[in-house]
Amino acid sequence: MSVLYRSDAARTQVWARFFAAYAPEIDFRTWPDNTGDLNDVEYLVSWHAGAEFLASLPNLKVLFASGAGIDHIDFDAVPANVTVVRMVEPGIVNGMIEYTTMSVLALHRNLLDYADMQSRAQWRPIPVIPASARTVGVMGLGVLGQAVLERLGVFGFRRAGWNRSRKTLPGVECFAGDESLPRFLAQCDVLVCLLPLTDATRGILGARLMSLLPRGAALVNVARGAHLDHDALLSALDSGHLSRAILDVTDPEPLPDDHALWRHRRVLITPHIASMTQPDTAAPVLLANLRRHMSGQPLHDVVDRRRGY
Repeated sequence: MSVLYRSDAARTQVWARFFAAYAPEIDFRTWPDNTGDLNDVEYLVSWHAGAEFLASLPNLKVLFASGAGIDHIDFDAVPANVTVVRMVEPGIVNGMIEYTTMSVLALHRNLLDYADMQSRAQWRPIPVIPASARTVGVMGLGVLGQAVLERLGVFGFRRAGWNRSRKTLPGVECFAGDESLPRFLAQCDVLVCLLPLTDATRGILGARLMSLLPRGAALVNVARGAHLDHDALLSALDSGHLSRAILDVTDPEPLPDDHALWRHRRVLITPHIASMTQPDTAAPVLLANLRRHMSGQPLHDVVDRRRGY
């Protein structure tokens, strides 16, 4: 029984040191220099695993995705008997809390407006609205969405959440299903997208959805670029229906050099850095899950292939 880790060299070194120190009994191998006999590999830790590579692992039991998102995985290439597990670890959660809180507060306190004014040497105070007068809505109430909403409550924002299936969260007005989406959107002064990318959610941030937001609402997309219709966003911004947008993800990544979003003064773009797997916190989480499986216990954070997350 062996574990094979496949990533960049820097991360590989951190993971190898961790397993050597805390799990010396586990045959931990690294790609591409220390793979050994691939017939022995039962566990794979990887961000991307193509069909040809997976076919070289005939005894694979579990594919541990090295990130929270799994939309990049071609499930047709993953044998039906292989369990896929997504990464949920403190580094990812804390990173998303930090970035989303920063974005919501920046929009709430008009920092994008002030940056634009500074570029034109303007001094024009904007009236301060209390956080309790604004509603922040989060689409996607998984681990990340719940953590973000909990932290935003510290600042006094009214909070709402929307999910495909029903959730109940303290202090959050929760909505579920397509029929409730208009009522959810109608109250969102800031909308945060944290949905998984599936066939059902691709392009969901389009013209119709934006039209259901209050005039002057702002958008934060920290999920996937393919959730967002860029043309619809540009139209909503230029018409004044939306006031601002903060995008950590785009489709494609990066955008073409001549794309209008790069230079739009109502848009802030960051290069997909909101939240990343942190080896120091991820390795212990994966090791604990690995040991659960080895001892016959059910794995945590297993992906439902039918739902795509």
